[in-house]
Amino acid sequence: MKKKYTKKELKEFRKIVQKRKEEILDDLKHIADDTLRKSQKEASGDISGYTYHMADVATDNYDREFSLGLASDERKSLYELDDAIKRIEEGTFGICDDCKNTITKIRLKAVPSARLCIKCQQKREKR
Repeated sequence: MKKKYTKKELKEFRKIVQKRKEEILDDLKHIADDTLRKSQKEASGDISGYTYHMADVATDNYDREFSLGLASDERKSLYELDDAIKRIEEGTFGICDDCKNTITKIRLKAVPSARLCIKCQQKREKR
């Protein structure tokens, strides 16, 4: 199974990758709007002048850290999708990095940034 994908197929994969990138960018925008741009008072909906209870501050801090972690994961996904576009342009998209066989269409549609076929991915995960 060492065939490369046709230009038409690669064009379709490029659309899938671009769509996924747009979704992630939209998610990042929401995370930024909800978490990073609001003060703790705005985020909690409290507009009074009273001080916070320590538990409320801890909850707010946890929520911010959680959102920053999500944003970090999303940025990693963006990098992987950019790399997939680069591989599409180079003609190496859909070729397993380890065994050099073709990665199935089903896998690439589910994980467009995949660099390994399922067998090689499973081998790596067992290590």
